Amino acid sequence: MTGLFFILFFWLVGNALSLLTGGYVSGNIIGMILLFAALCLRWVKAETIRPAAKFLLGAMALFFVPYGVGLMDSYRVILENLWAILVSGIVSTILVLLVAGKTFQSLNRRARLRHIKQHRHDA
Repeated sequence: MTGLFFILFFWLVGNALSLLTGGYVSGNIIGMILLFAALCLRWVKAETIRPAAKFLLGAMALFFVPYGVGLMDSYRVILENLWAILVSGIVSTILVLLVAGKTFQSLNRRARLRHIKQHRHDA
């Protein structure tokens, strides 16, 4: 019960901060970041959160039922915009893959250069 309290507390604080700041960032995201920070700073013990988190993860399929019903209810709108949905999905996936790949290559190159410089410095 304590773990569920902390999860709901940080969710509530995140939503309140989101409202106060104009809602630019979702309250759920702010709450997750705050909970993560509290766990990292050991203000909240992971053992306290773990049982509630496992329960919520186990019931996660139930949380998607309303979205599935909404998709089924608005299938005509989806069909009317299917090409736009497919094209935007494919283009955005390719862009994410390219950016992630280039970022990894750049970071990997920098790490190798740093390793080579450190190796030359030690020798």
